[in-house]
Amino acid sequence: MSATGAQPPLPPWGNALAGATGAVLANAIVYPLDIVKTRLQVQVKRRSTDQEPTTTNDAHYASSIDAIRKIVEDEGIKGLYSGINGSLLGVTSTNFAYFYWYSVVRSLYISSQTIPNPPGTAMELSLGAMAGAVAQVFTIPVSVITTRQQTQPKGDKRGLLDTGREVIHSDDGWSGLWRGLKASLVLVANPAITYGAYQRLRDLLYPRKASLRPWESFFLGAASKALATILTQPLIVAKVGLQSRPPPARQGKPFKSFLEVMSYIIEHEGPLALFKGLAPQITKGILVQGLLMMTKERMEILFIVLFAYLRKLRDTKLQQAANAATARAREVIPVVMK
Repeated sequence: MSATGAQPPLPPWGNALAGATGAVLANAIVYPLDIVKTRLQVQVKRRSTDQEPTTTNDAHYASSIDAIRKIVEDEGIKGLYSGINGSLLGVTSTNFAYFYWYSVVRSLYISSQTIPNPPGTAMELSLGAMAGAVAQVFTIPVSVITTRQQTQPKGDKRGLLDTGREVIHSDDGWSGLWRGLKASLVLVANPAITYGAYQRLRDLLYPRKASLRPWESFFLGAASKALATILTQPLIVAKVGLQSRPPPARQGKPFKSFLEVMSYIIEHEGPLALFKGLAPQITKGILVQGLLMMTKERMEILFIVLFAYLRKLRDTKLQQAANAATARAREVIPVVMK
């Protein structure tokens, strides 16, 4: 091996930090799309026989462009960034937890093999699902609060802590912070499919490249995320319905399960409504995933260089300390011998 051989891999927390940093940057850039897709997913078309409004906002959005226009007209530009603090906090915690546990379980799996080989597609999906499930259990309260903030009507906007108190003081109590946990655990299939597909596509298209170019990472991330989003969109819509305020037509009665949300949507709008908000969901997902993987690759390189520098600095200091100890010992030994 040459003196400039490959740097040692990042520790799990290093991968987690790189992934969380990339996720925050990516989600901050496309956050208005997150608001739009959430508003589209919680609204239910009102029928002529409905006595009460079927959505928490007075406005009805015909499309993503219409949603952006009406939100800006009603709430100003800042309306497109409602709940961004909680959202980025959730993104940071979720992605840090996901990438940390994904690195841990993947490393354990590879080291357990007699001949270390990358896991196959099925195992890659399973490892991603395990990591996603652990991450969701610890981070879903932030997701619940963020969804509430994004769907709060004008005049009833609340901060992160106040929204959290609203959830806790509801009929659900503290357990309300974990609303949609079952749906979220099922939805671990989304990142599992995403990262599993990403790894497999990378192995197929760029089998011998240790570091991808930005556009290559973006392409792989976008393709894998689009596939995962289409397959899991009905559950995504149901989860948003569970975590948001119940529609006025339900007179404050929250949904009890994602199946009840899906039944309510089908009853009022038909089965195709389970895919409402798909366009901004895919657009946001593709941009976030593409930017995430692109920035994560760059951040990993940055952290590898940083860690290599810190190791070198540590080794230098240890060597200096050892040399100093040796020098002191040489000064003491003649005195003792006398």
